[in-house]
Amino acid sequence: MTRADYEACQAADEAGFRRTIETLSLKALEAGVKTFDYRASVDVQWRRLGMDDLLSKRVDVAIEEVRSETSWAGLAQSLVNSEKAQEISSAVAERVYKSDAMKSAIEGLAIGVGNEVGRTLELASQDAVAPSLECLRAFLGGRYGSTVAGAVSGDVEHDFGLQSAAGRATVSSGSVIQRSSEGIAGAAIILVRRQLANIAARIGQRLAGSILARLVSVAAGGVGLVLVAKDIWELRNGVLPIVSEEMKSEATKGLVKDELAKTLDEQINAHLSEIASKAADRVVEIWRSFRNAHQKALDLAEKNASFRAFLDTVKPDQLARLDEVVALVLAADGEAGVLKRLDDSTLNEAVRFLPEASMTIARDTRSIDAALGWTALAGDQMPKVLEHEIYKRADAKGFTRATLNTLLALDDHVAISRLASLTPEARDRLFSLPTNDLKRLARAFSEAELATLSRYLDGLQPEPRARVLVAVAETPGKMQSLAAPRVREAVLSSRDQARAVDMMLREGSGGPEVILEDAKAAWDGQISPILIWEKHPLVVIGLGLIAVMLLLMLRRLFRPRRPSAPQQTTA
Repeated sequence: MTRADYEACQAADEAGFRRTIETLSLKALEAGVKTFDYRASVDVQWRRLGMDDLLSKRVDVAIEEVRSETSWAGLAQSLVNSEKAQEISSAVAERVYKSDAMKSAIEGLAIGVGNEVGRTLELASQDAVAPSLECLRAFLGGRYGSTVAGAVSGDVEHDFGLQSAAGRATVSSGSVIQRSSEGIAGAAIILVRRQLANIAARIGQRLAGSILARLVSVAAGGVGLVLVAKDIWELRNGVLPIVSEEMKSEATKGLVKDELAKTLDEQINAHLSEIASKAADRVVEIWRSFRNAHQKALDLAEKNASFRAFLDTVKPDQLARLDEVVALVLAADGEAGVLKRLDDSTLNEAVRFLPEASMTIARDTRSIDAALGWTALAGDQMPKVLEHEIYKRADAKGFTRATLNTLLALDDHVAISRLASLTPEARDRLFSLPTNDLKRLARAFSEAELATLSRYLDGLQPEPRARVLVAVAETPGKMQSLAAPRVREAVLSSRDQARAVDMMLREGSGGPEVILEDAKAAWDGQISPILIWEKHPLVVIGLGLIAVMLLLMLRRLFRPRRPSAPQQTTA
């Protein structure tokens, strides 16, 4: 590639880039096939297919057919009339070269030569890749940086069979390039290996048609040249013996081979531009596939020099991670968020160092911050964080390394899930319980009941708090009597919290003496009167009814009677 070519690639748009690739490919293909010896290849295929023997047999058959179809006078006339001799020799040649057997043989010869040319063109196509790659790097490097240029160049090299697929990482999580098990999948090489076989087949078909007419002329024309040099044969065979001898001669075979070589040369060269065009299309297709797979990152690199410089430091096998991280940040914070993370190095950390487990958190929460936070907090405990889906119920900021270890030590999915759903303050208060008690309570209580228990632990004095913990740990159902917010506020506001807790945790209402003691405690202000209603609702209702009845009776006793109206007398 010349300096002018390089500069053209650097400055070109995509259409100009493609044209340059096509020009470079065609130049390499023409140079590669220029030295190919078609005549020698035709000789090889001629011998391989045993065409000498086939030709002799077909000439004999054709001679007999023409003899049987031509009158004695016609045969005799062919000895003195060159036009008649040419007519008979053309009829023989046409029957020979247009026979099914000869058509198949010539088609096989054309395919064989085409395959040999294909191997030469394959090498030439690979030679064409080198300047194409230089052009590709010039086109991409200034726009997107060396990482992108190198990654796409590597895909082209692989696609054109210049390197083994073994040990190469797939560049994209999408489909940048679908690797071919055959090792060569590029369109140029497909044309060389597959389409050239079709080209050769088409050449064979043409040789069996219009091109065979030329061979007939070549073969028949050689007969007229020797008529004047031959002795007159038997009148009854006319010119047919001469035709037979000349068509089997090495000179005539040489003319046929020359015509085959010339025709194949013309046909193959006519397709070089097609191959070069397909090669250019494939290079552009590889680039477009890469661009589609990494669209967001490439857009940023094209617009922002800082991001382009960062992209140059990313390895090809990290591009898929970069795409995912950029997509998450763009969705949450836009381009400004990506550039901010570029400045504070969190983008670099997410792309290069974030474990795959942490990326699961990022995908589920749609947040790189969540993934970074949990990674810093959990360390080697990250698999358990994922297993119990703690990150879906809580923020990493609500834990310390110690409290997370305490939670995971429960080793119970139900208990861990319920505790993780609490506020950090409520959860931390419950962590003061022994592990076995905490696990049992967390399995028995709902999140709301655990939150209530936590608030009790925060407001109760040490003695009543211990009583609550012991009671609910032994009998979790007792938490129901303490769960209502009104009860909790009443217990916490009581002067004697221990007395209030004991009353609420007691089984049933108790006897009259117990009820009187509770009422006396409320009267004396030791416990909140609300607790009397919560613990002894029937007694309160009964006393209320009695009080109402007494009030009605007193009202009747002390209310003065109305004087009765005087009776009217009738006259």
